[in-house]
Amino acid sequence: QVQLVESGGGLVQPGGSLRLSCAASGRFLSIVTMGWYRQAPGKQRELVAVVPSGGSRNYADSVKGRFTISRDNAKNTVYLQMNSLKPEDSAVYYCNVRASLVFGTNDYWGQGTQVTVSS
Repeated sequence: QVQLVESGGGLVQPGGSLRLSCAASGRFLSIVTMGWYRQAPGKQRELVAVVPSGGSRNYADSVKGRFTISRDNAKNTVYLQMNSLKPEDSAVYYCNVRASLVFGTNDYWGQGTQVTVSS
């Protein structure tokens, strides 16, 4: 199993910045991808950004140029630096990790962290 611990959410004014962190621990062979999703009230969960182990980062069009995803493989941790935040970025942000196990891969989700952008 894989456990994910998220941190870094909160309340910020429009134009401000926040940094989310998600640390993975447990029994797995390797981490294939690490990413962030978000879900606003009344909306479906959507991809924000993802970083595979050996490929290029992908971002939702709505956050390109404002958010940066990065990962520290030694710490099994993924970060999301969010700049120039807008009210429409308000949502619960979920960390997602796809881990390689003995018998295949599996997806794991963090508990979610609230991000609220408001004046």
